[in-house]
Amino acid sequence: MLPIPAHGGFRRPSIVDSEHVMRIGVALPTDHTQLSREANSVDTLIGQVKELADAGLSAAWFTQRFDHDAITVAALAAREVPGIDIGTAVVPIYPRHPIALSMQAQTAQAASHGRFTLGVGLSTKSFVEQTYGLAPHSRVRHLREHLEALRSLLETGTVDFNGETLVAKTSLSASVPGARPRVPVLVAAAGEQTLRAAGELADGALPILSGPRTLAEYTVPTLTGHAEAAGRPAPRVAVIVSGVVTADVEGARARAEENMAPYKNLPAYRAALDREGIDNPVDLVAIGDEELLATQVAAYFEAGATELIYTQTAIGSPEDERRTWKLLGELAARA
Repeated sequence: MLPIPAHGGFRRPSIVDSEHVMRIGVALPTDHTQLSREANSVDTLIGQVKELADAGLSAAWFTQRFDHDAITVAALAAREVPGIDIGTAVVPIYPRHPIALSMQAQTAQAASHGRFTLGVGLSTKSFVEQTYGLAPHSRVRHLREHLEALRSLLETGTVDFNGETLVAKTSLSASVPGARPRVPVLVAAAGEQTLRAAGELADGALPILSGPRTLAEYTVPTLTGHAEAAGRPAPRVAVIVSGVVTADVEGARARAEENMAPYKNLPAYRAALDREGIDNPVDLVAIGDEELLATQVAAYFEAGATELIYTQTAIGSPEDERRTWKLLGELAARA
């Protein structure tokens, strides 16, 4: 279970004693297996966004896999559901060029009338090689150069960048009328180098597999320090977390453990787990009653999160998932 009061890590705080507004969203799809059986996955996803808005959730975030395009679905959802923010968590920067990514992101921002956030991240070296046949450059160097070019495009509508890993040049304006405010960019991050890139070159981070202790003692100070040194505004800290309200604790835990098994030994995530003092990533998942999930929410906000993105809300039953969304919406409203 989550290392909070019952396990000696954190006191049990009030769910409203954070000074931050509790911005809570959900990552979609919550169940890729179920989505693949739907007649029209885009219709299903937009229907889920409507449910999230009705439950009082702040945002719907779309993950990128090999099927639907996350940015496109986010833009469509924004047109259908006006009362909720939308974003990606996350779109891998391989193999997208920053000019192409800027086009998509600005289009989504215009379509949503300013409610879109672009969340980007790296892929592992082996994944890029096996999937795209590319031998990637230094991953962190490529991330930084990608963010530099993307930032220029989003802020000025032009780019003239010659880097070690990419070239980006525009001969015509790359601005999309109506794409205002400027698209905010968040970076999936767990370690020093990705947090530095997020602080210096983006608007914040999407910490992954970072527990409350790690967030308070390492992630937030590291990210904020780099942003301040670069003269950037206070960064957003949109933490990707997992939890579900369910009576079937054993079954949900088994499903979560299966989902999270690939991350256990990836170096960046392994380091984050070690900082938290846990071996198995499933121990970060809140699985149980409403009080446990409310405690998890409070612990993360108290640790410095500015917003939460819930994943794996489908590891229980469909009824459990709706209970979870309802509770998260209520917690956000109470703040």
